[in-house]
Amino acid sequence: MEITNVTTFLEYYEKLRGRTLRVIQCIPPDKFDWTHRAGKFTFADLIRHLAASERFMFAENVRGNKSLYPGHGKELADGYDNVLRFFSEMHDESMQIFRGLSDEDLQNKCPTPGDAPITIWKWLRALAEHEIHHRGQIYAYLGMLGIPAPPLYGLTSEKVRERSK
Repeated sequence: MEITNVTTFLEYYEKLRGRTLRVIQCIPPDKFDWTHRAGKFTFADLIRHLAASERFMFAENVRGNKSLYPGHGKELADGYDNVLRFFSEMHDESMQIFRGLSDEDLQNKCPTPGDAPITIWKWLRALAEHEIHHRGQIYAYLGMLGIPAPPLYGLTSEKVRERSK
């Protein structure tokens, strides 16, 4: 998928973010610091990671800057409400930066955290793939805990199969 129009991509990305947020809202507040194994991301770590990488890595890189990724620790935001607020604020700041891009800018190069040049539209595609990857982790964690999560596009696989008969 080549991204040639900033507005169209950002509309898509906002829908993607909405699906991620619906899954995040299924996490019980008392499970925010749960992880399946010591040393692995907690739910809160995943949310902080999505927020911080979007803002301080992807958004900074499209500006032509080096990554400023601060990690995903509790020092960024701790507690259910604060983590969700951080997630929202970082997204708002990132979107403002992304909206400043022109369609022509999408063909320019920006640095990755490894200082390799990448075409901006490819970096934005990586942003979407990154979020989808971590949203999948949240779905898996919820499944491990037996917590229902919303179907991605309105129907569960069972419903699709039932309607396919």
